[in-house]
Amino acid sequence: MSKIQMYCDKLMKMSDWDDYLLQNSGLPGPRGNLELMWAVVQKGDRDLFERYLAYTEPLAPINTPGEFLAMCGIVGYGRLITEGAHQLLPVLRISASDGRWRLREAVAMAYQIIGDNDFEMLLSDMEILKEGNPLEKRAVVAALCEPRLLKNASDADRVLKIIAEITEWLADNAHMRKTEEYRVLKKGLAYGWSVVVAAFPREGKPIFEKWLESSNPEVRWVMKENLKKKRLLKVDPIWVEQCNEMLK
Repeated sequence: MSKIQMYCDKLMKMSDWDDYLLQNSGLPGPRGNLELMWAVVQKGDRDLFERYLAYTEPLAPINTPGEFLAMCGIVGYGRLITEGAHQLLPVLRISASDGRWRLREAVAMAYQIIGDNDFEMLLSDMEILKEGNPLEKRAVVAALCEPRLLKNASDADRVLKIIAEITEWLADNAHMRKTEEYRVLKKGLAYGWSVVVAAFPREGKPIFEKWLESSNPEVRWVMKENLKKKRLLKVDPIWVEQCNEMLK
């Protein structure tokens, strides 16, 4: 039996989950209890998720058990959206700018649930969200740059276009480089390109190479970081070496 199923069984025997979740959240600590979170997502309902989303940052600061409840709520919304509650999508967009990094990660997980169920729907929403603020753009990168979602070569052009447009924004707004939001986005792109190129090497490598010609130091850093990722070395180590030479 998996840990998620074990937690599902435990939760189904309880009438009130709150105390159990708070005590077993893993927070404060380096890692939240994601297995427990997924059990809540599977077994919870809309009323529960809405109540947990009331644990906003002032009430449940970063790295506190209350933040864990908020994570369960937002990922639960991802599940509800796949079941037809599309009106909840704006909640994900708002939460993408939350000050708590774990909650922002939960937003990406919620979007990925949508992508698992309907990748076209995810892409359509990402094409809107990419026009938002830096944290919303980072949510796009985190949501799309997930290997399990990038299986269909017919999606390559749209995914690459979205990531390229976000990279263009990064280059054009280097004056914001000292802000936390800009740094968060830059870190997302620092691994995101490697995921997309590894998934779609034929389409991705020529576009990636064009960014190597940029003189923008922020973009060059992003490209260098992606070239360090083992997933690219597995795809084409000679190409990686050539790309590194271009950045010297």
